[in-house]
Amino acid sequence: MFPMSQRPKISLSPAAKEKAPQRRDRPPVRGAGSAPRKRAVASTPPTRGEEAGASQRPGSATGSSTSAAVKPARSPAPQRPAPAPTGRPPAPRSTAPAAARAVSEAAARPVAPPSDDPRPRLSKRMSELGLASRREADEWIEAGWVQVDGKTITELGSRVSPEQHISVDPAARRQQAQRVTVLLNKPIGYVSGQAEDGYEPAAVLVTAQNHWPGDRSGNRFQGSHLRGLAPAGRLDIDSTGLLVLTQDGRIARHLIGQDSSVEKEYLVRVQYHRPGRLPDVFPQEDLMRLRHGLSLDGKQLLPAKVSWQNEDQLRFVLREGRKRQIRRMCEAVGLKVVGLKRIRIGSVVLGELPPGQWRYLRDDERF
Repeated sequence: MFPMSQRPKISLSPAAKEKAPQRRDRPPVRGAGSAPRKRAVASTPPTRGEEAGASQRPGSATGSSTSAAVKPARSPAPQRPAPAPTGRPPAPRSTAPAAARAVSEAAARPVAPPSDDPRPRLSKRMSELGLASRREADEWIEAGWVQVDGKTITELGSRVSPEQHISVDPAARRQQAQRVTVLLNKPIGYVSGQAEDGYEPAAVLVTAQNHWPGDRSGNRFQGSHLRGLAPAGRLDIDSTGLLVLTQDGRIARHLIGQDSSVEKEYLVRVQYHRPGRLPDVFPQEDLMRLRHGLSLDGKQLLPAKVSWQNEDQLRFVLREGRKRQIRRMCEAVGLKVVGLKRIRIGSVVLGELPPGQWRYLRDDERF
């Protein structure tokens, strides 16, 4: 017999433990001198082998006086079954828990339903009354320059009734008066608005070098005159002539608004290319169709003034501006446009302004 202090410790290999019969004994009784039982680290329940090894401790009912502590073998954690496919890839785990919580909280916030108030917005009502464009109206509202029934309104999206009185602070009028309008003789190769297909916008020509020396407006060019300068109307890339660029929303609305009736005059060089007809013969009925009787995109065109200026040039006066309207009108009657130039908008004429140069709209000029 070995003394208690010199008894050998016996440990079983994992293979031996698997062959050993499993016994169902009563729970072990922890002795006074036994070591505290270790808590499981993993959240998964222990295997039967682990339970058996844990019960064979000194002083337990299953071990004799010569029994030795058996170290339980660590079994691999059971694999969880793969989730059923849902038709979309699983969302990746967030590496920023705080950010994920913030996004979740933001998504959980209630979204305000759309307003069912039938009254028009203040900016729209100001545009309808001709007080300002919608963009200008929003700027003036934020600046505190708009009053409704004597009360200053600074919240965008505010709604008003048609019978309410709207007034504008004189400071807004002074700012509006400082906005400029530019008349440009656009050459071929420039687009009217935003750059497209590698072509530059016509606004790049508004520089100090291109300012027409014959300008009699009295204005001096400043860099601030380019801020917010936008075309009020368009000319095709292969068309030339008078193009208006303005900072004043009232002028833009007057020229291109839905209810605009401002005349635009064009000189159009054409070639007659209808098969079976002589080049110098143009039927009178086709000329009448150009004046009134054509439709574009399923919508009838407004009456136009069309007349021959010489043997290959027509004069058009329109009160609307559909996309490539004159070219499409001419194609409908067998004419091919080889040159198009706008010479007048309202009562403002192109005059002697050279191609590629510009001037300011004078105070005595009105469209």
